[in-house]
Amino acid sequence: MADITIEEANIPFMQAALEEAAAAASEGEIPVGAVIVRDGEIIARGRNRNRSRQNAVLHAEIIAIQEASEITGNERLIDCDLYVTKEPCAMCAGAIVHARIRKVYIGTQDSKYGACGTALSVCGNPLLNHVPEIEFGLLGERSQELLRSFFEALRQKR
Repeated sequence: MADITIEEANIPFMQAALEEAAAAASEGEIPVGAVIVRDGEIIARGRNRNRSRQNAVLHAEIIAIQEASEITGNERLIDCDLYVTKEPCAMCAGAIVHARIRKVYIGTQDSKYGACGTALSVCGNPLLNHVPEIEFGLLGERSQELLRSFFEALRQKR
């Protein structure tokens, strides 16, 4: 039996984030999903709910971080990794830094709002007290396609 690569081991976690993103899309939300993993297990999930709940802070990452903090009983998630389908915005990147998340796997970049090095550098900023490791591109084409098809359908409704 062949050894599983690190990237192959991470695929199921990003697939779970994509499932959350698809669920968000089916609810009329921008399709972003996130999961938080500790010791090889998903401990928290989130998907965008800001439109349906009319609350600007209910992004997938924030929801997942809040759930993981409740499960662990700690606001510091130092032994956790985040898998998210789209690059976090400045608000979510700030929460990632404050939560001390170890590593962030990002499906696709966000050229307008991405705060992990694309439009802004909140995650990865050496001036901050925590710098999570960042990896782009895990199942990136699937993340991009989900966003593209969502916005295409939205434009056709107008």
